[in-house]
Amino acid sequence: MDLSKLYRPSALNSFQFIALTGLLMSAGAHLILHFFVDRMPAGFNWLYVCWTVFYLIGTLINLFGKPDEPHDHHHHH
Repeated sequence: MDLSKLYRPSALNSFQFIALTGLLMSAGAHLILHFFVDRMPAGFNWLYVCWTVFYLIGTLINLFGKPDEPHDHHHHH
C-alpha cells in the first residue's frame, strides 16, 4: 500500500485535491471571519467535516481503487 497517496501532491486524486483546496479555503475564510467580521455563520464548522469526509472517500478510492489504464493503451496478444 502506497501511503504517499495520502500526502504527495502528484499522487492525490481529484477528490483529495478538491478536499484539500476546500479545507484551505475554509480555513482562510474562518480566519477572515474571526479577525475582521467577528462573526461566524451558523454551521460553518460543518464545512470541515464535509471536506474531511470528501478527502477520506478520495483516499479510499486512491488506495483501493483499480488504477486506470491510459486510454490509448491496449494489450494485444
